Amino acid sequence: MSLSPNDRSIAGFTMAGHALVHWFETSIPIFLVVWLTQFDVGVARLGIVVALGYAPFGLGALPGGILADRYGPRSIVLACLGGMSLSFLVLAAANSIYAIAGGLILWGVAASVYHPAGLALISTGVEDRGTVFAYHGIAGNAGIALGPFVAATLLIFLKWSVVAAILAVPGILAVLYGISASFDPTAAVVDDAEAGPDEALSLSDLVGNTRTLFASVFAAVFVLVTFEGLYYRGTLTYLPEILHGLPVIESLALPAGLEGIQPADYIYVGLLVVGMAGQYAGGKLTKRVAPMQGLAGIFVVLAILALAFIPVTALESGLVPIVALCGALGFFLFAIQPFYQDAVAIYTPPDARGLSYGYTYLAEFGIGSLSIAIGGFVLGELSQTAFFVLIAGFAVVGGLLAGALLVGGGRFGEIDEPLEANADD
Repeated sequence: MSLSPNDRSIAGFTMAGHALVHWFETSIPIFLVVWLTQFDVGVARLGIVVALGYAPFGLGALPGGILADRYGPRSIVLACLGGMSLSFLVLAAANSIYAIAGGLILWGVAASVYHPAGLALISTGVEDRGTVFAYHGIAGNAGIALGPFVAATLLIFLKWSVVAAILAVPGILAVLYGISASFDPTAAVVDDAEAGPDEALSLSDLVGNTRTLFASVFAAVFVLVTFEGLYYRGTLTYLPEILHGLPVIESLALPAGLEGIQPADYIYVGLLVVGMAGQYAGGKLTKRVAPMQGLAGIFVVLAILALAFIPVTALESGLVPIVALCGALGFFLFAIQPFYQDAVAIYTPPDARGLSYGYTYLAEFGIGSLSIAIGGFVLGELSQTAFFVLIAGFAVVGGLLAGALLVGGGRFGEIDEPLEANADD
């Protein structure tokens, strides 16, 4: 079944937003080497500056969800796109490390609101939700892969400040497109009043809605997404470093003129590209497979894949097994995302969908980022084997929780009433 005109319009708008969030996000590390030289700062100091930008990306998701419920997701997505573009123009004009910090903080604040707002828009405005979740995820993966590739390529020919300004251009174009796009943001909701902006939402309403959300099955979904986020962030942060250290990859002989290319980086980008297929497959399967059934199954696969890295990397089994394992990891690591996004849409009411996705991405990118610190400690103080056991453990816990919810499925139904009607129950 093809998408309706309204579904296509929302898909195009949110796909552009999702791709650009990750386009900007993954291009930032490419500038680090240049900034180290340009501003004569140490790695530790610059690391703190960059962390100031990434921290709001996860922590701002909850306020972003609240704002989406208050003012409507379309307005928030447009503000996100405009703010990210402005932040890179600030970076382009920066003449000190303090200006760099300001630009990065602005980016983190602006980018943080996208996921709760964009996903809320899909959940309330799209009829074929699973397919659009899949397309949305594919667009995000495209941004993840293209951001660093384009930035690195342009830096070969242009000054870094010019490259930063060029990277802002797609964001500006997306704002213009979003302003002109026509769609109904509540087309998938029976009662539009449940999904529209709630300008009367007070602090007591937010507290009551939060209390009611976490008194429902959403609390379990939140914990489940937290463990998915721990697996996701820990794996994607340290896998490039692990791949760079493998003798079978370091020993690859490259043709003359290509000595500067890092094969490990291309394997990693390939993993992200394969993730597009995983996003699409996961999104299509949400129409046939219950969310908890899909989540439980994919968590099991992710645990097995994490453990499989132990013998494959330790025994130097060759390039083909490593590439195949990375490909499988990329597929399932991103195939799981449409399932938890759909679970949030099923187990939360439309009038608090932005708040729900705000908490979801606080779990995914905020709490999930703890695995960067934990994983770094394990890799530094223990071993690579212990790291993969840790990552597998995150998947095991998530799988057990999804399995428990699946077994108790008869007690958990869809929520189709507004939260505020139930806040005093």
